[in-house]
Amino acid sequence: MKVIDAEEQRWFLYEHENMLYLDANCNHSFLGYTYMIELNETELYLYHSEGREYLNRLSQDIHYSVPIVKGSQSEFKGRDVTKQFSTLAIEAIEKWRALK
Repeated sequence: MKVIDAEEQRWFLYEHENMLYLDANCNHSFLGYTYMIELNETELYLYHSEGREYLNRLSQDIHYSVPIVKGSQSEFKGRDVTKQFSTLAIEAIEKWRALK
């Protein structure tokens, strides 16, 4: 896994095994968490068409839909791969920051 791009305090975009993953930073008062999704075909198309602006909107949509809350109607609920890739993501961020 490697960091492709990032927006400070908002999101990281990763590439892993030819797939792209967006890790959105979410904060709600006292609760802060990250929520990583694999970009689907529509999201990939919009990212390639609109670039970082689309990722800003997508991370905001994830944040405001609060997919971790029980009973949430978020379209992102059930797509979280944070636990699956957390170790790889941390390593990728460390490498990325070392190169900055």
